[in-house]
Amino acid sequence: MTVGLFIPCYVDQFYPNAAIATLKLLQRLNVDVHYPMNQTCCGQPMANSGFEHLTAGCNNLFIDNFSQFDYVVSPSGSCVLHLKDHLHSATEETKARGIRKKIYELTEFLTDVLEVKSLTARFPHKVGVHQSCHGQRGLKLAQMTELVDQPFSKPLQLLNMVEDLELVPLTRPDECCGFGGTFCVIEEAVSVKMGKDRVADHISNGAQYITAADMSCLMHMEGILKRQNSQVRVLHIAEILNAQEQ
Repeated sequence: MTVGLFIPCYVDQFYPNAAIATLKLLQRLNVDVHYPMNQTCCGQPMANSGFEHLTAGCNNLFIDNFSQFDYVVSPSGSCVLHLKDHLHSATEETKARGIRKKIYELTEFLTDVLEVKSLTARFPHKVGVHQSCHGQRGLKLAQMTELVDQPFSKPLQLLNMVEDLELVPLTRPDECCGFGGTFCVIEEAVSVKMGKDRVADHISNGAQYITAADMSCLMHMEGILKRQNSQVRVLHIAEILNAQEQ
C-alpha cells in the first residue's frame, strides 16, 4: 500500500507541526507514505469564491502529483471534501475520478482503511472535540445530533485510544465554529460571534485543549482564544494521536 500525503496550503504555511504529526503517525502505523514535493493548493478557496472555472491548473497539478498512489490522505476534511466533489479534468478525467474514490481524510483512513484498534499515545489533558462541518456533514465522520440514529464519531473513536486523555462533553457538540473558509471574510461579524460561542462552550465545560480534524476551524478558534488571553490551546487531532507525553 502506497499513500500520497496531501498537506493543505494553510497547514504547510501556518501549522507545519500538524503535517509532521500526520506523517509520523502514518509511519508509526507502518504505512508507506510519500510526499510529492510539487504539490500546492487544491483550489478550494477559488471554488468557494465562485471561480471554480479557474481551478484547472490546480486540478491538473493535483492529478499529476497523486494519481500513482493507492490512497491519498490529508489532515483536512474540507480539502478532502472539495476534491471528492470537485476534482475534474478536461484531459485526465479518468485519473481524476480515480483520485476522487481513493482520497481520505486522516481519521477516516485510520478507522475505515487501516482499521486501527489501538494507539501508543498518551495525552494527560482535558480535551474538547470540535466536529468540523465539512467532516461531519460532508464526509460523515460523525453522526449529526439532529438525526435520530446511532451516534458515532471517527475522531472520538481514535481519541478514546489515547492514554490518560479526558474527553470533555460539550453542550452543543456539533455546532459550527463560524469559519467557513471565505465566509469568515464575507460575513466577518457573524463568523466571529459563532466562533466566540463555540469557544465558550469548550471553556465552560473545562477543556484545556480543543482538537479537530480540520486545522482551519482550529485556526479560527485559536485567533479568538488569543484575543481573549485564554490559556486554552488548539491542537490538530494528529498531534494528539501521535503524542508521547510522560
